[in-house]
Amino acid sequence: MSGPDGLNWFSKHLIEILPAAVYVCDIDAVIVAFNQRATELWGRSPEIGNTDEKFCGAHRLFRPDGSYLPHPETPMEWVLRTGQTARDQEVIIERPDGSRVTVLVNIAPIFDDDGKQIGAVNCFQDLSAQKHSEREREQLREELHQAQKMEAVGQLTGGLAHDFNNLLTGISGSLELMQRRISQGRFDNLKRYITAAQSASMRAAALTHRLLAFSRRQPLEAKVTEISRLIAGLRDLVRGTVGPEIAVEFVVSDGLWNTLIDPNQLENALLNLCINARDAMPEGGQLTVETTNQSFDEPMAAELDLTPGQYVSLCVRDTGIGMPPEVAARAFDPFYTTKPPGAGTGLGLSMVYGFARQSGGQVRICSEPGMGTRVYLHLPRHSGIEDHAEVPTESRETQRVEDSATVLVVDDEPLVRMLVTDVLEELGHIAIETSDAAAGMRVLQANGRIDLLITDIGLPGTMNGRQLAQAARDLRSDLKVLFISGYEANVALREGPTSGTQLMIKPFTVAALANRINDLIAAK
Repeated sequence: MSGPDGLNWFSKHLIEILPAAVYVCDIDAVIVAFNQRATELWGRSPEIGNTDEKFCGAHRLFRPDGSYLPHPETPMEWVLRTGQTARDQEVIIERPDGSRVTVLVNIAPIFDDDGKQIGAVNCFQDLSAQKHSEREREQLREELHQAQKMEAVGQLTGGLAHDFNNLLTGISGSLELMQRRISQGRFDNLKRYITAAQSASMRAAALTHRLLAFSRRQPLEAKVTEISRLIAGLRDLVRGTVGPEIAVEFVVSDGLWNTLIDPNQLENALLNLCINARDAMPEGGQLTVETTNQSFDEPMAAELDLTPGQYVSLCVRDTGIGMPPEVAARAFDPFYTTKPPGAGTGLGLSMVYGFARQSGGQVRICSEPGMGTRVYLHLPRHSGIEDHAEVPTESRETQRVEDSATVLVVDDEPLVRMLVTDVLEELGHIAIETSDAAAGMRVLQANGRIDLLITDIGLPGTMNGRQLAQAARDLRSDLKVLFISGYEANVALREGPTSGTQLMIKPFTVAALANRINDLIAAK
């Protein structure tokens, strides 16, 4: 098998009808046969009498991770050197026209009647279509995942609009009455209106943050979570979502254990379950969210496909139309839905199931037609202590400083700049304000004294707040920076605050801002 006539007539025709691209080499790596598919796959003919090294050397080969694959390390060279079979190895071929194709390589040694290796047969399967389909499926999964989230957001908007309108009425009405009382010289009830406006503002901020957390794409890390506190923060949102026709009750056990979960994913799961319950009660009814501690022994844990141990159990119960057994059995299947076309993606319950399983827990449905539905979410107990937020700085009395500092304030919102500069002046500091990063840079380059930079992250123009802060600290390495942003913390600073920088999320109280400014300026 040392030349062009090394293969007999039968073998030559056999490789031609094979569905894979094939070429055959002798023991010296000289190509003795190939089929038409090899020419089509590689983009050029292997050519009888050509060496494998010369033929492959005319192309660039890469490993699946994108790193260059030198010829001495190719599967063919390994087979000819060792006499062993190379199976299912992925290689990326760069064709003469620059296009790339991913192939699955299988190479077998060829032996003569005496057991001496005389060559190798190389089979390539084009994986391009498969890889393209995999990418399309992954993209489709991601799009459907986000579509399900946005569908749920859409479900929430009616309730949110109702709540926001109530809150805005409270804020604007309180301010209007304050203005009237001041013009009349009546100051006795001002504190009541101020308190009402502040309370409504804080509730509006909480709703905004819930919506941002619900709709964002970024996954969060698991945290030690006290579920009773999490549910308490969801009460208004759930009531606003399901509407006034449905009575909502929360039954939270005392001494509820902590869990190690992604709290935002749990919020999403509970909201999805509440939305499903609402849809199952078109004429109104009762929705109950109940929590309790549970201990599962081996038989019970085996029935639930869980590890024996202690769990926090949440039950979302409705008095709706219920489900027949065949529907309940498929409720967690991806894309399965009983809603009419366009009314749902069928991913809500499958996402709840995925979250529960990834968290080491389980979810189960109990339902009968006309008897309502109960969905149980079991999450494993965690013995760690919850990471409570630090004591709010607004609880401290704000002090005016004796030594004033110079603070550069950069924000494109005039009302925010006014608020920050007024606070600085109250504290005895000097404020310099600009509306964009370019103007801020001109101030920083003027070599005047600047002790602190307060900047929004989402600034207009070619430079955002993060870039401004980096450029500022390149000029002034000791400059302290306070970022203020309307985004959630993990979105605003994806890489996290660095040394000498801090972050506040809008809206914030004047007292909290004042104390944060003083703390930053006082820090050495």
